[in-house]
Amino acid sequence: MDVGIRVSRRDVLRAGAGAALMSAIGELAWTPQRLAMAAGTLPNIQFDIGNFIPPAQTINGVSVRFGPVFVLFVPLRLNRTPSRTDQTTLANALNTIEAHYAFSPSGVIPHIAYGLPYFNRLPSSVVSANMPRLLSNTNRFALEEAVPSPTDVVSGNGITKDTFNVPVRIESNDVVIMLRSDQQANTSDVLSWLQGSGRLNGAAVASPAFAGLFSFQTPRLQFTQIGMPRLIASHFSPPYLDQVNGASPMWMGFTDQQVNASAAAPRVTFEGDSTVRLTNATSSSYFANGSIMHLSHNIEDLAQFYARPDEDFNERVQYMFRSNQLGTTHGVPAEQTGDGFSDGGGPATLNNVFQGTAAAMRGARASGGVFAPGNQTLDATFTGLGRIGHEAALQRSSRAADGSPIHIRMDGPGFDSMDVPDGSNQPKLQFAVFVPTAEFFRVMRVNQASLDLQSQFNVAEDDNGLERFITATRRQNFLVPPRVHRAFPLRELF
Repeated sequence: MDVGIRVSRRDVLRAGAGAALMSAIGELAWTPQRLAMAAGTLPNIQFDIGNFIPPAQTINGVSVRFGPVFVLFVPLRLNRTPSRTDQTTLANALNTIEAHYAFSPSGVIPHIAYGLPYFNRLPSSVVSANMPRLLSNTNRFALEEAVPSPTDVVSGNGITKDTFNVPVRIESNDVVIMLRSDQQANTSDVLSWLQGSGRLNGAAVASPAFAGLFSFQTPRLQFTQIGMPRLIASHFSPPYLDQVNGASPMWMGFTDQQVNASAAAPRVTFEGDSTVRLTNATSSSYFANGSIMHLSHNIEDLAQFYARPDEDFNERVQYMFRSNQLGTTHGVPAEQTGDGFSDGGGPATLNNVFQGTAAAMRGARASGGVFAPGNQTLDATFTGLGRIGHEAALQRSSRAADGSPIHIRMDGPGFDSMDVPDGSNQPKLQFAVFVPTAEFFRVMRVNQASLDLQSQFNVAEDDNGLERFITATRRQNFLVPPRVHRAFPLRELF
């Protein structure tokens, strides 16, 4: 099926950030053929939607699972402290969305989360009495504000990005609403209704009487569908067009939805599970079944990532994964096909293996030389030089003792002009991840940057994962309350 004929190249190029561009992108997607999902009670863990999305599928021998195609992130700022009436109004609004749209990819799955600016509006005694605290330090809360990562552009830290040298901004939104659907039109319809359209899913429905409570910030659209990045690229024809793998849902040509790379939802909540528990929350706590979400907005420097003649598939797969994968011939998770550039240069879907928390360090020191049939050790790499892979570095602290993950990623591609210096539309990574505490994410991001390993083992900057290809321009942490308290949490207590 030619899914691109409904929108012309000119339409995509001329559409700026906002509704026009989102609509154009929505027209490029196609509606997946979904199996009927099990019905049931809506989850108290807001993002625990496994019963409402399709089951896992196997691609290239790897189990992967895809949620709804689109996520529309809608940041909000409060113009006043919400009242109890406002709490009821918001609760009714969220219930109304679910009454008019099925809680499924074909309808709309809403989530809502709250930033520190919201909690700072509330009596500190109420927040202090109910906010989960770190087991490692009960003077600290599970929700703390995001901080720049070591490889973000920050005045004085010595980090400069080659193309998009944009300083990171720690945002101050009170609320973020996430609208998930296979239909971009559905997410836009709900946003318009929240903003006062008076219509919802084709019916006349009074919009919520927020009475000036919110200031709506610029929404961000994420899309996750196999082949869609390549299709969008075909409308603006970058020099790397043929290298964006048509079998991948991500701009960088690799699938990022492996089942073994995400935790079960209870694990990332404040009370955790039998293996991981990082806060003092229990099942009777106010925020039981709550979690932390880190949200960031990232520009991807694909011209550099796909640069010919240096960045062939064998290079890119090492940046993304690792250079010392046991059980392979040369240490790379998959070897390139053809010239290493055309049609992505190799497979898109690869198994994300875990080789222990020290695998990144051992690849960085590479004391065992070139990884080869007679020298298969974690201390050897594809070239024999120190190398740090993105996933290997992430796994320095993202896994439990048994090797299973402690996070759930809800990231995916974007395409817009937000924060781009020249105002052009550029490939983006809209990154959202659910974790038990803000501190857990901070440490994970420091380990992912791995500047300590880079320095200790004299790894070339160009051989350290994806750090030079991504510019984070916005970051913020949010608390995702349980469904039962999703409308202005704690407001009923004072």
